[in-house]
Amino acid sequence: MSHPDGPPSPPPHPGGPPPGAPAVCVRHPDRATGLTCTRCDRPACPECLREASVGYQCVDCVGQAARRGRRGTTVAGAEPRTGRPWVVPTLIGLNTAIFVWTVVQAGSVNGNAAAPLFDEWALVPVLVQNGEWWRLFTSGFLHIGPIHLLFNMIALWVLGRDLEIVLGRGRFLAVYLISLLGGSAAVMLFSMPNQAVAGASGAVFGLMGGLAVVLRRLRAPAGQVIGLIAVNLVISVLIPGISLLGHLGGLVIGAVATSALVYAPVRNRTAVQAVALVGLTIVLLLLIAVTALR
Repeated sequence: MSHPDGPPSPPPHPGGPPPGAPAVCVRHPDRATGLTCTRCDRPACPECLREASVGYQCVDCVGQAARRGRRGTTVAGAEPRTGRPWVVPTLIGLNTAIFVWTVVQAGSVNGNAAAPLFDEWALVPVLVQNGEWWRLFTSGFLHIGPIHLLFNMIALWVLGRDLEIVLGRGRFLAVYLISLLGGSAAVMLFSMPNQAVAGASGAVFGLMGGLAVVLRRLRAPAGQVIGLIAVNLVISVLIPGISLLGHLGGLVIGAVATSALVYAPVRNRTAVQAVALVGLTIVLLLLIAVTALR
């Protein structure tokens, strides 16, 4: 039997609003909305939408994208960290503690080089050739007198605190130690066999070279760092008793090591950096081994 005024009205929708009714927010079913997320196309109220590069996305999609997204990294691939660096202060503390120990052993601040630790740790090429290889590294933690220590530690702090943030803690420490080895290698190759060398200057010069490379990579002015390097090289030539070879070796190797870090391709960057640093270390060790055959 037909309805006198037309067809009968459809029954109410059993699972939600009737056809043609406004959509409701997926997070707030009591709120009708005509807006949708441009990413998942689900309806969402204004409170649940966030502005995106194209349109608006719901808070679920925004949170999902944030969890999947990668954090920004520096030119060396390190994650930027807040707060102060800790590798540089640790190195400064270690160098200072060793200096204090030599003072105690020698019973003199200015005459601490008479400490027995200098006989065991200083870099003497002929002793390294005889198998005392640890001197290649331990010599970089000895300092002759407080002025020597003070200058090197100030330079380590000024140069290292920013470089550690850019390179990351592990990469920074690697550059420091490889620069130290580079300075020792230069001494082994070109210095007198019985000449004793001590100090962190090779590693510090490596940081100078590394910082210059980083500034170049960032296309930032590097004039001040280059000027600092030039002044220190002149001082190394003019003042007797300073190992120019150790400084030059550290400078060159520090620059090369840092270049391997900041110019490594983004794809497989960590692996490329590791191979480059290990390869550089092997080359230095082979050069040092050559001195044992002379």
